[in-house]
Amino acid sequence: MSKTTLRKRIALVAVSALTAGVLSVASAPVASAHNAVGTTNVAANTGTPDGSLFVSVALTTTGSVTAAGATGTNSGVGSTATSRGLLAKDTSSGTAQTATALTSGILTLYASVTTASAFTVTGGTLSSVIGGAAAATPSYSQDVRTAFNTLASTTATGAGATWTLPSSAGTYTVNFYTGFTTVGATSVQPSLTVGLPPTLSGSITVTVVAATAGGTYSAATSACNTAAGTTAFSSGAYPNGIDSSATKANGDSWSIDFSIRDAYNAAISSGALTASATNGALISFGTSGTTPTAGTTSTIVSTNPATSGGSSTVRVDQPTAGAPLTTTVTINFNGTVICTKTVTIRGTVDKLTVANVGTQDLSGSLGSSQWMYQEIGLFSAGLFTVLATDSAGNIVATPSTLGAFSMDSATTTPTIQGLTFPTLASSNSSSSTSRFTLGSFTCGATAGTGSPVVVFTNAGTGKITKSAPFTARCADDASGGTYSASFDKASYNNGDIATLTVQFLDSKGNKANSASAYGASSIVVPMMTAVSSASATSVTKADGTLTLTYTVGLASAAATPGTYAGVVTFTSPALGTTQALKYSIVDQAGTVSNAEVLKSIVALIASINKQIQALQKLILQRK
Repeated sequence: MSKTTLRKRIALVAVSALTAGVLSVASAPVASAHNAVGTTNVAANTGTPDGSLFVSVALTTTGSVTAAGATGTNSGVGSTATSRGLLAKDTSSGTAQTATALTSGILTLYASVTTASAFTVTGGTLSSVIGGAAAATPSYSQDVRTAFNTLASTTATGAGATWTLPSSAGTYTVNFYTGFTTVGATSVQPSLTVGLPPTLSGSITVTVVAATAGGTYSAATSACNTAAGTTAFSSGAYPNGIDSSATKANGDSWSIDFSIRDAYNAAISSGALTASATNGALISFGTSGTTPTAGTTSTIVSTNPATSGGSSTVRVDQPTAGAPLTTTVTINFNGTVICTKTVTIRGTVDKLTVANVGTQDLSGSLGSSQWMYQEIGLFSAGLFTVLATDSAGNIVATPSTLGAFSMDSATTTPTIQGLTFPTLASSNSSSSTSRFTLGSFTCGATAGTGSPVVVFTNAGTGKITKSAPFTARCADDASGGTYSASFDKASYNNGDIATLTVQFLDSKGNKANSASAYGASSIVVPMMTAVSSASATSVTKADGTLTLTYTVGLASAAATPGTYAGVVTFTSPALGTTQALKYSIVDQAGTVSNAEVLKSIVALIASINKQIQALQKLILQRK
């Protein structure tokens, strides 16, 4: 049989199969994905049998490739295979795969099958074909671009082939078919005479490029990201623009991970790599397979940027222990800046700021969860907050391992007898309520004030940091005292904002504390709509006051002008009495009183008199 006759027969069988609707496309793989180029191969049985095609992403280091494996294997097929010249590969393993490789490269193909199978390529040649039972012998078409694998049973086994790419740049395709060909009513092994298997189970479109097209740094395929302390080289390609949002405490280190790849996403194995850091930061390059050690200088140089798949890391440390650091690290490869990142490492505690101070109950020591909730939105016991910062103003978390809070003993008095710190700051974030340490103070039995000072002692260095003195007040609660209520103005227009202030006093006439709730209430203010309300579980401000806000007018209509009497009643104060509020609301368009009308008439008469006098002077001058 001549070559021409043989090719015509193969073409006729293929066309007949397509016309009869025999050829089909396999369903997408369930669990299969290629690893990055330059790493390890995935096992064939991780894909869908008769539905996945893999290419070896492991690259040869000697120039010679390793074929897919022995006939009859399944999970092991392709595990030790290598390719040459593969530059890039997408992660899929179905019928829409893409890859980039060098001219005359060699790609090792493999799959898991339960049927007969075949490889076809549109350029280059196939060799080292495996598949089917141990006794089966794969056959080739005469142009070495089609290879058939026979199968004697339906047990999953491995199939594979080695594809030598063309020497000319261009776009080429390898297709992988599975199944048995139907001849009449009989399923038979595909062959040169009966045609290809009926199902397209995998396909890779390969862009073949000249060797001179790669090897130059490409920002589009490379990456650079900050990371919260990488302990080893990054492996393979990874996305760009995923900087860490972490904060680093004193003594921690930052990492800047980067990859240096060419336009084909291939690792560049050599070149002049430098990194420099501002503000004296200590930096060092990572070493493949080991934890990067702290650097000793602010400028480093390397000639091997691709020890592990073209990806590397720079470790960043403080030059001075305890001192905050903000540094900009610039990474340069072969004269091109490939990465610039700015990172901050916080220093040790240098300043304590006390705020949100409430008033404690007499003989009390516990804080008020309601007070802290009203002040900072955190329902946790406390009567004041402490914010720790370093010398650069960065917030510093203060767990017990870092140090301990206490009260300056010199500021202890019979009124303010001690400080406690029930909750320690656990966050460095300026938006987190956990950035605060919550404190409370112990009061004596007599109302009054004191000026305590908060002390923080660093556990590692013994450094002592003190806050400025703050005013801490002690008073009894409102339940045994009195209260008064008043509006901020006597008269309002429609649409005005009215502020109602209720002042609570304890039984001794002191402004009540903010550690105890003021209790239930009833507030009636006609022609006003409440913006805020009094909750029976809420506490007052530090000065014993409660402030409520109203808009003048009703929800569906304006207020009717007139004089009104409001009624404020709190049930808790034993000596408190219902408070009557008098206020007026004027017409929003403007109501003019008789006094205002009379005032306007007098002004008009005075103006007319002035004009008459001026006219008289003018007449006399003309005479």
